[in-house]
Amino acid sequence: MKSRGLVISLLVLLAGCDSFFGKKTELDFIETPDFQIRDIAYVPIQPALEDFVEPVDITTGFDELLYVVDAGTEEIVSLDESGRELGRFKLQGVKSIVQDRRFDLLAIGTKTITVSGQDFDQTCIYRIDIHGPGNQLGIRFARVTNEIVHPFYFKSTFSGSDPQVEFHRIGILEDNSYYVTRNGIGGNTFDGPDDAILLFNNKDEFVTPVAVSSGGSLYRDYFKKPYGVVTTVQPPQIQARGNQDFIYSTISPEGVIKVQYIEYIETEFGATYEPRIMTTNEDEADAFLTLPYRFDEPKGLSLTGDGTNHIFVTDAVKDSIYLFSLNGFEGVKPPPGYSTNRYINVSFGGTGNGPMQFRNPSGVAYKNRIVYVADAGNGRVVRFKLTSDFD
Repeated sequence: MKSRGLVISLLVLLAGCDSFFGKKTELDFIETPDFQIRDIAYVPIQPALEDFVEPVDITTGFDELLYVVDAGTEEIVSLDESGRELGRFKLQGVKSIVQDRRFDLLAIGTKTITVSGQDFDQTCIYRIDIHGPGNQLGIRFARVTNEIVHPFYFKSTFSGSDPQVEFHRIGILEDNSYYVTRNGIGGNTFDGPDDAILLFNNKDEFVTPVAVSSGGSLYRDYFKKPYGVVTTVQPPQIQARGNQDFIYSTISPEGVIKVQYIEYIETEFGATYEPRIMTTNEDEADAFLTLPYRFDEPKGLSLTGDGTNHIFVTDAVKDSIYLFSLNGFEGVKPPPGYSTNRYINVSFGGTGNGPMQFRNPSGVAYKNRIVYVADAGNGRVVRFKLTSDFD
């Protein structure tokens, strides 16, 4: 196949540059991606999208568009699949974005409130309606319709620890309810610990902090510094079905396993959340999602909705992107007739501004076999495609 040959030649040419993959992060106890040249690998789609200052998050919408959060300009930027900009929406302190199945945007930013004559920029979930007249959709119609400001979704008073609490990311469920990751300074009230994953219903009403059952015990404080969260409900809209499971990441320095799959299990005795036990069969793969110390700061999470069931993880410290199967094996299954049946490792990265390098990659999205990375430190969105996916 000619296109594959051209791509492989490009990889070989780039691999000849001494500085192509940049310097290795000095974290010897953490495995780094294997940067060997492979005939099945992700390759860059040029040009990179560079009309950004600090893109920290990116999502694929159920409306088939892409949404980027530029923290440097405090804007949500709408793009079509080709990367053409469709418009921008200004939002105070915006840091993350997701779209629900009603096509509303849910963004995390800040809201300035005044308490006893003093101003505080409190973490806030904004609901943004992008519906226009005549069933039109677009960022040009964007308007805020609801604000969920911490801590007023569960209490009417304000305490000294509330300014230290932050929301980070949102994961949408099939009925448009959603999970939110929250960090704080370790407080614990009736709404759960500051470090928590919260469940809100589709009316933006706080329901409960998620408690996890593990080893026969129930933990209300299971999550330590949770950051990313993604559910099994993913675009395209026509097949966006799923359960209440989710994958989350932690940026806690003490974290050993920093990305976990949490299952929602219903029985005759009630429902529980439990960590999924993933196998580490070395006959099938070289590395696994739940290996201890696999990541340092896994901020970006994405799960494919096209049936490939790939999990993407970006590590903001190791400047790398990783791909795993839904069963936790690192890599992709080889095509029929390939020389091996083992999963092929396609993770890559390294510090720099080269076509396959990153600086603080903070968000990741997937659409039509293309992976999009919000490369915050380089002020760009970069796109990649697997060589075996080229037609």
